[in-house]
Amino acid sequence: MTYEINETHDPNLKSWVESANDPNTDFPIQNLPFCVYYPVKLPYVRHTGVRIGDQILDLELANPRGVFPTQPHVEAEIEQIVDWTPKVHSTIRQGIVDALRADAAPELRRAAKQCLFNVDDVGVTYPFAIGDYTDFYCSIYHATNVGSMFRPENPLLPNYKYVPIGYHGRASSIVISGTDIKRPHGQNRTDQEAPPVFIPSKSLDYEMELGFFVGQGNELGTSIPIGEAENHIFGVCLVNDWSARDIQAWEYQPLGPFLAKNFATTISPYVVTMEALAPFRTPAFERDVDDPQPLDYLSDEQNKKFGGLDINLEVYIQTEKMRDEKIEPFLVSRSNTKDLYWTIGQMLTHHASGGCNLQTGDLIATGTVSGPEPSERGCLLERTWRGTEPLTLPNGEQRRFLEDGDEVIMKGFCEREGFRRIGLGACRGRILPAE
Repeated sequence: MTYEINETHDPNLKSWVESANDPNTDFPIQNLPFCVYYPVKLPYVRHTGVRIGDQILDLELANPRGVFPTQPHVEAEIEQIVDWTPKVHSTIRQGIVDALRADAAPELRRAAKQCLFNVDDVGVTYPFAIGDYTDFYCSIYHATNVGSMFRPENPLLPNYKYVPIGYHGRASSIVISGTDIKRPHGQNRTDQEAPPVFIPSKSLDYEMELGFFVGQGNELGTSIPIGEAENHIFGVCLVNDWSARDIQAWEYQPLGPFLAKNFATTISPYVVTMEALAPFRTPAFERDVDDPQPLDYLSDEQNKKFGGLDINLEVYIQTEKMRDEKIEPFLVSRSNTKDLYWTIGQMLTHHASGGCNLQTGDLIATGTVSGPEPSERGCLLERTWRGTEPLTLPNGEQRRFLEDGDEVIMKGFCEREGFRRIGLGACRGRILPAE
């Protein structure tokens, strides 16, 4: 199912929550991303909410107060809500819009107002208890750039254009935006003439990725047809898959990423639903005429026409010295998910094609999202071309890879003429020295 554009996407729709009408907000009434929040003084009391402007609407409080008089019962854990069908999700979204729109019925407005909390007065945490995490490698520009560094004569391996490449990540080390990241230790064999040494990573990197959460799962031993893939996707977030490149270079052969990836992955806390993204769908990546077409199980006319997403992704860096000098974070790159070689529907279908049982709340990420231009490279490995072309920051500092004290800030947003701009919020993390 690809959600259709409806009245909840009307760019002229306003909310009585004034902050939602700010043209610069990521969270207008046309967005309404889900989250899990808690009172600052009661971190173990967690409720399901929806972000609107600078407020969070508590869905668990709203339901018994009659905010959704004709809508499904939503006094439930977020995992239960997400496991419902897309049709039910759409009904819930309409009910939230009806309660928050500027011309809402007075009784709905009064009831909803009692369920609003300012984001400055609460904390936001993991949207799900993430049981499994899979990371793909679906940007052909990223794959070609990285391959060119290590295999100049043969950047792409023969399977790349036939199969979405991925690996199983580590769910236990996923952290929420704002969490500090300790520089990891690992085996380093930069000196090819000597044995490896166990030291803190010298080539710490970020990866700008889009993540998406599984809604409805599938039974073990069953698959998910490509035409039904998006029935199983609830929404998206930002992902920073931190990478220790020097550790990775030594350990990845023959089985792929391990310690270079498992020390931390940062996600943004707000889940932008697939329905909110309906105005920003694009065709799947247009392959070169000489490229193979997807195999039948990954091929679908609807996916070909609307399987892509037009989401702008930005990466900023602010060093410790820049913070001391009150210098704003520096824009390092800007890329877009419409440049992904494989769609999120194809990733999910391929993941389940051998009978893998995906479960509600599983996180799947796209891999680094890069574009064709140097300014669109989604990690420092590419942006500095393996450190040979250092990045010069506004205060004269240079970066080949991340140094202690550096903060990486990722942002995502969608904009299209005739529709309201919506955003994914921020995904940030600061590097601390190794233990």
